[in-house]
Amino acid sequence: MKKINYSEVTPEKIYNNRRSFIKSLGLGAGSIALTTLPLINNAKSANDLKLTSYKDITTYNNYYEFGTAKGDPYKNSQNFITDPWNITIEGEVEKPIQISMDEILETFVSEERIQRLRCVEGWSMVIPWMGFSLNQLLSKVSFTSKAKFVEFESVFDPEQMKGQRYPVLQWPYREGLRIDEAMHPLTTVVTGLYGKKLPNQNGAPLRVFMPWKYGFKSAKAIVKIKLVEKMPTSSWMRASPREYGFYSNVNPDVDHPRWSQATERVIGNDIFAPRVKTLMFNGYGDEVASLYTGMDLRKYF
Repeated sequence: MKKINYSEVTPEKIYNNRRSFIKSLGLGAGSIALTTLPLINNAKSANDLKLTSYKDITTYNNYYEFGTAKGDPYKNSQNFITDPWNITIEGEVEKPIQISMDEILETFVSEERIQRLRCVEGWSMVIPWMGFSLNQLLSKVSFTSKAKFVEFESVFDPEQMKGQRYPVLQWPYREGLRIDEAMHPLTTVVTGLYGKKLPNQNGAPLRVFMPWKYGFKSAKAIVKIKLVEKMPTSSWMRASPREYGFYSNVNPDVDHPRWSQATERVIGNDIFAPRVKTLMFNGYGDEVASLYTGMDLRKYF
């Protein structure tokens, strides 16, 4: 795969100006892949926030398959081969399928989705993803009545992913969602960022992203999507169930044992800039709070 150089990426200022110009023309997603769905870019004040730079997004990552330091994913993933790539959808479906990444890109139109990312470690970014709703991909199969949850499985390739040679987690990486969470239009299959192909260090060739959940819920380099009846045990739940719950919704009132969740450090801000208050559901409460009506979010963290 060709390495993406920073010089090939539209600078943030030009990118923002381009978006403003296109919006002024009244053009929609069909012509330039800029979303017209209000909820996609609708975290409270998200459109007013400064986009995190391409450099910060691609060099400050948690991706333990390539190492545990923030710069390891960029440093160790540049030769990771993602073509060809196939994804299997199986489990509680009438007929399992395998679909190639090429088919996905040909079938589904990726649109711009500016979404906030909140890490459980207490930092955040604002990222212009390219992608489409997961429910579109899941519509390729028919669920059985037993399908209650969706489990994602990332690739296991220790030859290319040096971090998988060590038992930091139980590999391959697994995550899960309740079926209604997976079918929510905000749940995104990410195929790129800043209008470019998704870089290896950010989960190429595709990942999922739920902007109202902590970032570790967003499985990267997915090879299998499985519909299941029982709640799956995610990798971090298995590693430390006291620290990591299944839902992992952004909640400023429920601290992680090691990190306060009340505030966050915005990546790209001056080192002396004050931390900002974290919003419930990362600012997407108007869209997703109804999914958890009646639930004790302290118990089901």
